Amino acid sequence: MPAPTSFELLWGAPAKPKRGPKPSLTLERIVTEAIALADTEGLANLSMQRLAERIGCAKMALYRYVPGKTELIALMIDAALGAPPEPIAAPANSAEPWRDYLRLWTESIAERYDTHPWALELTPGIRPMGPNEMGWLESSLTALDGSGLDAAERFDATVLLIGHARALIQQVGGGNGDADMEAQLVKEMGAVLMEHGERFPHVAEALAEQAARPDEDSGRNNALSFGIDRILDGLGVLIDSRK
Repeated sequence: MPAPTSFELLWGAPAKPKRGPKPSLTLERIVTEAIALADTEGLANLSMQRLAERIGCAKMALYRYVPGKTELIALMIDAALGAPPEPIAAPANSAEPWRDYLRLWTESIAERYDTHPWALELTPGIRPMGPNEMGWLESSLTALDGSGLDAAERFDATVLLIGHARALIQQVGGGNGDADMEAQLVKEMGAVLMEHGERFPHVAEALAEQAARPDEDSGRNNALSFGIDRILDGLGVLIDSRK
C-alpha cells in the first residue's frame, strides 16, 4: 500500500478506533510534539530522529503514521494555525458589519504566527492546505459576503490582511508572546539615537513621541492595529463606492 500523501493525511477520514488498549503513539501526538519541538528549538532542529527522541520511541515507529518530514510539516502548519475565530454579531445599525470581525481575524492570525514563528517560513508558496487553513480563508470571505465586493476582491482583501500580519511578525521576530514588540524596538533603537540622533531627526522624533505617551495610551504594538485600520478604511471606501 502506498504511503499517504500530505493531502490524504490532512483531509482523509480519521482512523476508526480499534478494540484493545489505546496506543501510546498517535498521529495527533506526533504532530503536537513536533510543534512543541519547533516552538522551543526552532525548525532547523526538527528531524524525524530528534522527534523520536523527544517522544521516546524508535524513529521507524513514526513512519507508521507519517511518511516523512514533508507530510509532517503540512500537518504541523494546519494544527498550529488552528481554527479561525468564531463569527461575531455586529450591531444592528452597523454600516460596516464586516469590520469588527476582520480586525479580530487579523489580530488572531498574527497571534498564531507569533506563537509559532516557524510557520512564517513554511506557509508561502503553493502547497496542500488543510481544513483549518482553508477555514481561515472561508471565514474572512464570509465576513465580506454581501459587502458589494466581488469574490476576487474579497480574496485579495484577505491576502492583504494576512500579508500585513505576517510582515509585522516577521519584522520584529516571532515568539514574543505578550511582549510589547514596539517597546523592545524603541529600546534597541534608542541606544543608537542617543549617539547619532542628529543624523535621523524624524526617527528620533517619532520614537520620542511614542516613549512620552502614558502607559495606558502607549499604542502597544500599534503598527499592527494601525495597519489593520488603514486596510479596513480602504475597503470601506471601496465598498461605499459600490453603493
